[in-house]
Amino acid sequence: MEVTELLATAVAALGGATRDGQIEMAEAVARAFATGEHLAVQAGTGTGKSLAYLVPAIAHSLDDNRPVVVSTATIALQRQLVDRDLPRLADSLSGALPRRPVFALLKGRGNYLCLNKIHNGSTASEPEDVPQEELFSPMAASALGRDVARLTEWSDTTDTGDRDDLKPGVPDRSWAQVSVSSRECIGVSRCPFGTDCFSERARGRAAEADVVVTNHALLAIDAIGDLNVLPEHEMLVVDEAHELVDRVTSVATAELSPTSLGVAHRRAARVVSAELAQRLEAAIATFTSALFDARHGRIDVLDDELASYLTVLRDSAHAARTAVDTARNDPKTATARSEAASALSDVADTSSRILDSFVPAIPDRTDVVWLEHIEDGRSAGRTILRVAPLSVAGLLRSRLFGHSTAVLTSATLTIGGSFDAMASAWGLAGPRDDTAAAPDPGWRGLDVGSPFDHAKAGILYVAAHLPPPGRDGTGSAEQLDEIAALIEAADGRTLGLFSSMRAAKATAEVMRERIDTPVLCQGDDTTSALVQRFADDEQTSLFGTLSLWQGVDVPGPSLSLVLIDRIPFPRPDDPLLTARQRAIAARGGNGFMAVAASHAALLLAQGAGRLLRRVEDRGVVAVLDSRMATARYSGFLRASLPPYWATTDGAAVRAALRRLCDTEDSRVAR
Repeated sequence: MEVTELLATAVAALGGATRDGQIEMAEAVARAFATGEHLAVQAGTGTGKSLAYLVPAIAHSLDDNRPVVVSTATIALQRQLVDRDLPRLADSLSGALPRRPVFALLKGRGNYLCLNKIHNGSTASEPEDVPQEELFSPMAASALGRDVARLTEWSDTTDTGDRDDLKPGVPDRSWAQVSVSSRECIGVSRCPFGTDCFSERARGRAAEADVVVTNHALLAIDAIGDLNVLPEHEMLVVDEAHELVDRVTSVATAELSPTSLGVAHRRAARVVSAELAQRLEAAIATFTSALFDARHGRIDVLDDELASYLTVLRDSAHAARTAVDTARNDPKTATARSEAASALSDVADTSSRILDSFVPAIPDRTDVVWLEHIEDGRSAGRTILRVAPLSVAGLLRSRLFGHSTAVLTSATLTIGGSFDAMASAWGLAGPRDDTAAAPDPGWRGLDVGSPFDHAKAGILYVAAHLPPPGRDGTGSAEQLDEIAALIEAADGRTLGLFSSMRAAKATAEVMRERIDTPVLCQGDDTTSALVQRFADDEQTSLFGTLSLWQGVDVPGPSLSLVLIDRIPFPRPDDPLLTARQRAIAARGGNGFMAVAASHAALLLAQGAGRLLRRVEDRGVVAVLDSRMATARYSGFLRASLPPYWATTDGAAVRAALRRLCDTEDSRVAR
């Protein structure tokens, strides 16, 4: 049966409606799987893109008898696919397929309980991963002990050992006592619990599945690391593909911090000689002291003192790592030795990588190094030395897209009206590699549109009369007046997307004094609880920052106005993005447009996409940054947004919001 027939069968069985964009996407996905050409598909909200790639994925897998891997950015979408979409789809196609397809969810090893660590590891009796200041807190220690006791009991009853199946959950430090990373695992052949290992059982299920659902982080580990964690596959679907580069960059980023170095020393001290442990401790103490005195920000030139301390740290960690005997087959100490070896290898490898990154001249470097200070409620905060790749395009091109045919999809993939920026960041665009073992299959972009009539359903309002935003991130008096007037016209029903938490909180405080409808702010409660309260009360407004730009799905009249306080350019002191701008400028390109403007355009598109979540939705996206109308790059930014009806007439927008509010009120009254 052709993919269009399968799709029609599924849509009919699920009670859906035919959508031209969904059909076009499904046909394109099937063609990509058949030809090996990579495909980037922009599918607007309401298209039904999950069905559009799942139907051809299932059909291809059953026909080819090899798995298709589906990667997503969020746990919520992974769960939706495995727990709801795929089982319902299998039921709907039961008479049209040769057999029922098999699905599996696969995550990184650290997401599963480790039975060996629970029974033979340190767990809470030696809470090595607890921050130093909490080690002497009876309350913290007792909470950790209770968590580990509950996790130990749960290990006897759970079928999956999956952290997400634990309700209620536990903090990261508690989970760390009963889990291991892939590098810390002693190996299934040596582990006394190997046959019962939750992670290995999940991998076993994935090996037998037709569709394997995973996340971008594990996909990156499989592609750019030395571990083959996913089953062999030739077909890949990347949903939420606009987040792929950031997730891969995160996986490829390494760091040295007082906390991680302290953990490495405590682990090493249990399994190496006192002399080696003391040598490592001294190296860590000297290095961390230098970190506190160093200037924060990107490091272009490594001074001799810090280079010397890094060298000593590298050598002492390497010496300790060499002394750890991981070959001894004693399950009682195997976990401790494996964890020590992993932590010491991380320290030595990261130190070497940082030192090596400064060897080439600045234009030829492939890594960026910076010192970051994080305020986290402690008196002095935390200082971390990080190293990240300047670009992951080459990694993705050679290690991921060179081995799998990829379909990359999201509601927002075109930046400035083109796929080129995304394709370049993924490594699909650019010079072809004539030395590759296999010919480059190429790629194409496809925008299947949206079922929404954006020009009739939404207004894009740019407040061109406002003064440009200041550097301090807080709103001007004129902007606050504009916000109050718009929210009052909408009678609440507002999602406020701010460029910083400081701006969100400051504006929320002012609005609570000036308007009569409730205002919630991110940080008042968990984000999920706040979104639920926002959705349940039509007069409530919700203000927040980055996670709300991409993570809110509230259809209906509870969300009639999306406020964006300013164009979300990256911070001018962001070390990685400014380094990428500089690298592009050095090659003769426009670093600002390629990095800063593209970053802002993608976030704007994500934020504006919060407005219309179903065909019946109506409302306004208000950008309170006059540069959106006056700056030379404003056309590029607007071209990245859905095609709403655009205006700079504030009075007309407020009148439209009042009419919309009256319409909703009369609907409820009926």
